[in-house]
Amino acid sequence: MDHLFELAKMAAVSGEMDRADRYVEIARRMGMRYNVPLRSYQKRRVCKRCYSYLHPGVSCRVRLKDGMVITLCKTCKTINRFVYDQR
Repeated sequence: MDHLFELAKMAAVSGEMDRADRYVEIARRMGMRYNVPLRSYQKRRVCKRCYSYLHPGVSCRVRLKDGMVITLCKTCKTINRFVYDQR
């Protein structure tokens, strides 16, 4: 699954978002088939509603506010929030 996320990142950087979304879909299916959850850093790269690959500046908008990372998916307009430690 790590390799598929690396391929998704390379596809997103080159502007092929359809291919990046397909890599994420394959990784999710593998995880469901073999009962292996996505790691936390992988979950942050996937939209929780449409399951598209989130690449900052290309397919999502990222903001920091009140100890949270707020990600807006440009595909489905869903807001994903993740807490981070403010030290």
